[in-house]
Amino acid sequence: MTSRPVRIGLQLQPQHADYKTIRRTAAEAEELGVDILFNWDHFYPLYGEPEGLHFECWTMLAAWAEQTSRVEIGALVTCNSYRNPELLADMARTVDHISDGRLILGIGSGWFEKDYQEYGYEFGTAGGRLDNLAEALPRIESRFAKLNPAPTRKIPVLIGGGGEKKTLRLVAQHADIWHSFGDVATIERKAGILRQHCADVGRDPAEIELSTAVSGDPAESGSALRDLGVSLFTVSASGPDYDLSDLRAWLAWRDS
Repeated sequence: MTSRPVRIGLQLQPQHADYKTIRRTAAEAEELGVDILFNWDHFYPLYGEPEGLHFECWTMLAAWAEQTSRVEIGALVTCNSYRNPELLADMARTVDHISDGRLILGIGSGWFEKDYQEYGYEFGTAGGRLDNLAEALPRIESRFAKLNPAPTRKIPVLIGGGGEKKTLRLVAQHADIWHSFGDVATIERKAGILRQHCADVGRDPAEIELSTAVSGDPAESGSALRDLGVSLFTVSASGPDYDLSDLRAWLAWRDS
């Protein structure tokens, strides 16, 4: 059983909605008591109409930094391929300051081929993209140390993904939060692999917060995930009309 408090995140997917609706939903989520407000880093919707309404991730995070006052904010997750690592560090540091220290730097290796094709990034291979992420993470950390002014805090790094050989090793080396998808058995197995990677690199696995995507009734999986050490539970909502009923249910479960 983890000693970390339960936290609830909302991935407010910036697709199929106008910005006024996104802004209003972000405000409602903060008012309801969500702990973290995430968007995602894509250029096109991931489901529904493929050419539907969509907005960019990091300019939105800067706006959320001004609009909100309590919640942490971040991308679930930033695609490492879309920005030079030093630039990404500078952007993250800037949003960290705008938000008075509420940014989480969520990052992953990228996977959505349409983004790459349409915006002129080289798609390559999954292994190559993970190698690029492995190269980028120390560069981001190095740039944080050089920026003036420095970040307001050690910006928490969230790494998303469940690849057992490469991704989980990067989590052990660099992450403050590991975000995963899957059922209880999958997360139990991968958490065990993460603990082994931590042992291999000399890291205390207790330093890494376990996060997972959830939906539906918290009574079905919440306690079992909690027993595995998960403390951050993130629901998602998509436009055009953001349904926050899952969020309300998980917030009520947290508060009980």
